[in-house]
Amino acid sequence: MCLLCIGLLSMGANAQNSGKIKGRVFDNKGPIAYANIGILALGIGGTSNDSGYFLLENVPAGSHKLFVSVLGYETYEKSLVLKTNETVNLEVQLIESSLYTDDIVISGTLSPVSRDKSPVAIEVYRPSFFLKNPTPNLFEALQNVNGVRPQVNCSICNTGDIHLNGLEGPYTMVTIDGMPIVSGLGTVYGLSGIPNALVDRIEVIKGPASTLYGSEAVGGLINVVTKDPSKAPLAAADYFVTSWGEHNLDLGTVYGRRKVKHLLGVNLFLYNSPIDKNGDGFTDLANSSRASIFHKSTWQTNAGQAQIALRGVYEDRWGGQINWTPQWEGSDSIYGESIHTRRAEVLGSIPFRVASDTLIYQLSASWHYQDSWYGITPYKGDQRIVFQQLLWHKPINSAHRLLFGAAARYAWYDDNTPATEFISSGPTRTMPSKIFLPGIFVQESWIINEKQEILSGIRYDYNSLHGSILSPRINYKIDLDQIGTFRLGTGNGYRVANVFTEDHAALTGARTLVFEEALKPEKSWNANLQWRKFYNLKKGFIQAEAAVFYTYFNNKIIPDYISNPTEIRYGNLPGHAISQGIQGNIEWMPSGKIRGQLGFTWMHNYSVEPNSQGEQIKTTQLLTERFSATWSLSYQLPFWHLDLDYTGNLYSPMHLPVLGPLDPRSNMSPWYSIQNLQLTKTIPFGFQLYGGIKNLLNFTPASNSIARAHDPFDKQVQYNNNGSIQSTSSNPNALSFDPSYVYTSFQGRRYFIGLRWSFK
Repeated sequence: MCLLCIGLLSMGANAQNSGKIKGRVFDNKGPIAYANIGILALGIGGTSNDSGYFLLENVPAGSHKLFVSVLGYETYEKSLVLKTNETVNLEVQLIESSLYTDDIVISGTLSPVSRDKSPVAIEVYRPSFFLKNPTPNLFEALQNVNGVRPQVNCSICNTGDIHLNGLEGPYTMVTIDGMPIVSGLGTVYGLSGIPNALVDRIEVIKGPASTLYGSEAVGGLINVVTKDPSKAPLAAADYFVTSWGEHNLDLGTVYGRRKVKHLLGVNLFLYNSPIDKNGDGFTDLANSSRASIFHKSTWQTNAGQAQIALRGVYEDRWGGQINWTPQWEGSDSIYGESIHTRRAEVLGSIPFRVASDTLIYQLSASWHYQDSWYGITPYKGDQRIVFQQLLWHKPINSAHRLLFGAAARYAWYDDNTPATEFISSGPTRTMPSKIFLPGIFVQESWIINEKQEILSGIRYDYNSLHGSILSPRINYKIDLDQIGTFRLGTGNGYRVANVFTEDHAALTGARTLVFEEALKPEKSWNANLQWRKFYNLKKGFIQAEAAVFYTYFNNKIIPDYISNPTEIRYGNLPGHAISQGIQGNIEWMPSGKIRGQLGFTWMHNYSVEPNSQGEQIKTTQLLTERFSATWSLSYQLPFWHLDLDYTGNLYSPMHLPVLGPLDPRSNMSPWYSIQNLQLTKTIPFGFQLYGGIKNLLNFTPASNSIARAHDPFDKQVQYNNNGSIQSTSSNPNALSFDPSYVYTSFQGRRYFIGLRWSFK
């Protein structure tokens, strides 16, 4: 149908009142061959030749918008008026739009800086990277980023977190526009509902960022940068549906006057089709109804751009036995896990001047309420976090710049668990957790010369429960023209854990949480070395990166799934833990029509602690792969205005939490790969039609992953005098119901189709 419309439009373009458009397409390295040139509203176009030249004939006279696009570059748009028999000559210079472009980034230094000049190694991912495999939320979108793995923590409710270089989700801080928003309960439930239509880029730092961001930034930082309303499309929409019945809609618009601009985005997600393809009696994917709204306002001050943003998230989800309905919530007849989430956020940044210096006041606040049932166990959690920060940028001279910061964070948390339970002579009541965390930090940037720079900093925090915490860091960058750019960083990280807000959803209802001691803050020392080199080719480029990383932990908090199959035991590790590995990335574009990217990570995460005889025992970390790889391959068919994207990842086996020596489930996962294929068709008036296949190989975990799925309330489980499960005729493997044996989604192969539109 689309091809027929284009054909009819093309016939109309051959009217007598016509002209020509010709020109040359190039970038800062020379001509660009095989660029797509066209007027989408008319359905006419062509491609540039080997020297970058193009010619469009029989273009009707009138006002037109010309588009020039090629894989790896920003789309060029030009409005022009063509007269009868006129020939318009254009010089079209394209700007490279790479997975690793020289973007302006803020995550590593809290100051806008060119990515190539930043002494901190930062990866930048543009929306075009994620559109190669469209997803309904940020959690799934990160699955093709090297070294980043979305980890499903619950087989039933499908909550999860983001593993960065093998470190669990609580070690990764997620910020929006540089402000900490996703933490605590939000680590599990706050990663959904960020409208993809509003994302300008995602910045990823692998390694501790506690010097600038405080607790929770031990493993790294993921900063979601939303679009600037003055540069965003006036309107955008993106809708897709899958063969499993998932519906996702992103809407975005810009409005406002010249001085104040507003960006409004809405995300709606619906999945209400209980599916059980592995035959265990439980949903393979939790049903969910989610709505999220995001509003951002920006305006100019005499010190720079100010902004304030609001986000609200509403979600109801449930997973469980396939015949569960809300009437069984909390009953012991049909098992289900239902989570009702309400979340509100505000974040802002206001720059102002004092004398000749620029100061920036930043604020973020979040309220998260959760009302849920895990089988017969209720959980109600209420979390409120307020964060304020004042930054003072103080240039000393052309070589030295200082950044001073003062921050204060207040976290209030209450729930219906023993974490906040207070028993007095009267009725039992709760005693909410209250943590006040003020801190100060200073950072110096020293430009030694045009090839070398040192960034150093130190932070002091005072935790109202744990006392003083000091976090230093230093980064060094050197450019060696013929060899590449090297970045060396080392620093200290710390984390104050709240197990209930981090892991409660994945564990409650299946195992009992046991605290062996009052938990102390974790501390870590990290070092990483990165090399990066860009190679110009005659008709393209190759960009290569390699990195090594090493982290040493004290007081690490590791959940013990093994000692007692009915419990999860928490305590500070009496020894130490190590996370170490190497990474590599290569991006290759041999022509304007094809582009590929390949990344791999090898790592070894383990702990060392003494046994009862004083021997040092080394234990590999659970749910952590040794090797992973990601790739993407894109090919453009200019004549048909088609883009073909093939993306995938590969994971090596990881240790899994089995329930004992009789457990028939393997204690190691298999090698597995999730691969996706997508075809995108550009059609007139700003539309793109896309469709494809997710999980091409149809990989799913073993069908017996949920232990004793037929007896979710353990009604037929018998225990001996010491609390251990007995082997009986009805339970020969001495198991209890357990949904924590999970490492990836149970969703198999599915097809999707979508329509995307933007108006600029």
